[in-house]
Amino acid sequence: MTRGHPTGLYVLFYTEMWERFSYYGMRAILVLYMTKALMFDVARASTIYGNFTGLAYLMPLAGGYIADRWWGNRRSIFWGGLLMAVGQFFLFLSASAWQDPARSVPLLWTGLGVLIAGTGLFKANIASMVGSLYAPDDRRKDSAFTIFYMGVNIGAFISPLVAGGLGDTGNPGDFRWGFLSAAVGMVLGTIIFQLFKNKHVVDAEGKPLGLPPADKRGGGRTADHDKPLDREAWERIAVIFILSFFVIFFWMAFEQAGASLTVFADRQTNRELLGWTVPASWFQSVNAVAIVLLAPVFAWFWQFLGKRKLDPSTPVKMSLGFFFLGVGYLVIAFGVKGIDPTVKVSMMWLIGLYLLHTVGELCLSPIGLSAVSRLSPPRFASLMMGVWYLASSLANKMAGVLSSFYPEEGKPAPVLLGRPITNLHEFFIIFVFMSAVAGVILFLLARPINKWSHGRA
Repeated sequence: MTRGHPTGLYVLFYTEMWERFSYYGMRAILVLYMTKALMFDVARASTIYGNFTGLAYLMPLAGGYIADRWWGNRRSIFWGGLLMAVGQFFLFLSASAWQDPARSVPLLWTGLGVLIAGTGLFKANIASMVGSLYAPDDRRKDSAFTIFYMGVNIGAFISPLVAGGLGDTGNPGDFRWGFLSAAVGMVLGTIIFQLFKNKHVVDAEGKPLGLPPADKRGGGRTADHDKPLDREAWERIAVIFILSFFVIFFWMAFEQAGASLTVFADRQTNRELLGWTVPASWFQSVNAVAIVLLAPVFAWFWQFLGKRKLDPSTPVKMSLGFFFLGVGYLVIAFGVKGIDPTVKVSMMWLIGLYLLHTVGELCLSPIGLSAVSRLSPPRFASLMMGVWYLASSLANKMAGVLSSFYPEEGKPAPVLLGRPITNLHEFFIIFVFMSAVAGVILFLLARPINKWSHGRA
């Protein structure tokens, strides 16, 4: 799987690993902190979660533009990492003052705001650099992004165990230690990038990547910079927008992991294991550890098919992702059907959902990142990666909205499109239906998408 990949891929791998450790550690305990320490109800915590994650995935659009226009990837990643570490520290201060809402709530808003700004500068820029390590027509990119995705998920696997283990103890005052661990992880990621970027983060010709644009370094504006985009380039950009539109529906369902599924794990999952209660936040590690185990298999499999010219196109792979996403929700919907709200179900239903979602994610997310890298005009690489994350922004916002329809015992049934959601079976079926419709439509559009991609998807 790893043979022939440049060393720069692993610098970005470990940098992103620690950044994801920071983000997912915070995410694992954020809703629990709001509902258990600050005593927000599920609907309010879900709305805040959706607003925060939505803005965090929106800002890479601005961060990509700043990098492409002025700063370059390297400077953007450094300042983004620094801001994220500061944001996590504000959350530590908020959780340290949890008994005093006049202090803890403003500190919560400040921490989330700084995290949003930092994520905007960091996220699109490091992802676009992965693709830039390779020549434009290098078919190793799907494999490279799958390897990079392992770094994402090693961090995502460890962080709920650490941040959740330190913070989700039953004592509201301990949430601060989870947020502090997230701050330390972000500092480590920034240091790794700063130490190794000059030697290893270079393109296929050995030239340094991520420097500011030539006109900002005194080198003048290049002819390629001023050259208008041709029809092929515009068609490839259109494909990026089409694929980005469809992933909105994927992440709307998938990102319930940090909201409604965390509440489900906390309240309605039997978490007793050999006389010990598994923290609810730890279930978010199931997806991550499964990706770490399965990503090498998928990377090898895509390379195996590619060498034999049997590799499915990007939209076909992504439609398979929707299939596994929908089946995951179908499994848990079956597990809760007819169950009284006071009955806690086996943790195997939730674990089964996460395993199926992992397979779907590997069919969609790294493949989509690779496609954006291949399809983007070089001078708009970070901006187009920002467009991809814009889709995730809308999806995360809507994930929070949909999570607010989670039915709570003793409260009025939430109403969606005129229909009350009276039980968990009905709630989970929403995501089954949404995944199936989006996946089928994307599969049917595969042929025109491939045509407009001009061999790059």
